[in-house]
Amino acid sequence: MRVGILGLQGDFALHQRMLASLGVETRIVRSMEDLEGCASLVIPGGESTTMGGLLVRFGMLEALSARIREGLPVFGTCAGAILLAREIIGYPDQPRLGVLEISIERNAYGRQKESFETDVLIPSLREQPYRAVFIRAPIIRAVGPGVEVLAWFEDLPILVRRGHILAATFHPELTDDPCIHRYFLEQVASRLTVR
Repeated sequence: MRVGILGLQGDFALHQRMLASLGVETRIVRSMEDLEGCASLVIPGGESTTMGGLLVRFGMLEALSARIREGLPVFGTCAGAILLAREIIGYPDQPRLGVLEISIERNAYGRQKESFETDVLIPSLREQPYRAVFIRAPIIRAVGPGVEVLAWFEDLPILVRRGHILAATFHPELTDDPCIHRYFLEQVASRLTVR
């Protein structure tokens, strides 16, 4: 199973390293043609405004949104979660894929210096705490029907899933713990076929 990683901007190389540690073949995706043959897609953290603008510039925004709506499994982290969101609070005109029924607030914990790490519980993955890394992280303020909250921090959703779409407000690629990537591969993306 080949996994595409959106490589327009952000920390896509760290996702590639994490997936390689799981023995997964990856391809950096910078065009819709690059996505052909990929069974799923990871959208990394970075600058959501820059990535959204580049998706528009390269003619990928509408096409990628359509592919996800048709069933392409996708995992968005931090800025990737912002791009997946139906609503970006305070930025109604920011380009986004808009495929996940969540309302999200950018940089909601503050600037870079307010970045932090903390232990969180993800009961659907395991009993032991998971070390989550939040860097200029967004906050999910509301979830829509059918969106399952897999983990919380301070009573706010930080890991959510709706069917074939998984989103985290933190950076699992910055740890040595592959459990969330493994969850994506085994529980979110495994039952779908390559196009």
